[in-house]
Amino acid sequence: MKLVKGIALVAAAAALAGCIDAPKKDKTVDNWIDNKDLSQLRAGIWVDPTGCDQWIIDDGAEGYLSARLDKYGKPVCSGVAPPNTAIGPYKSGSSIPDPV
Repeated sequence: MKLVKGIALVAAAAALAGCIDAPKKDKTVDNWIDNKDLSQLRAGIWVDPTGCDQWIIDDGAEGYLSARLDKYGKPVCSGVAPPNTAIGPYKSGSSIPDPV
């Protein structure tokens, strides 16, 4: 009986451990090798299977995807490309060149 209570106690402690607040991560920064602000990367558009646009960035080691929304928070479905197609400079070095 002690074994069952011990297992239950450990399970309850493990379940409550997920309730502890973890430090908030800044999701506007590329936190891997180059630590670039995401505003410095070029985004393309991927059209999802339903025909709606998604912003896409691929810097070679990691990628980012976010729904393209209008000012009211509704998905943009522009028809810029067929479904399951990516367009734009999302893989071309992924850095915006410095102005000359």
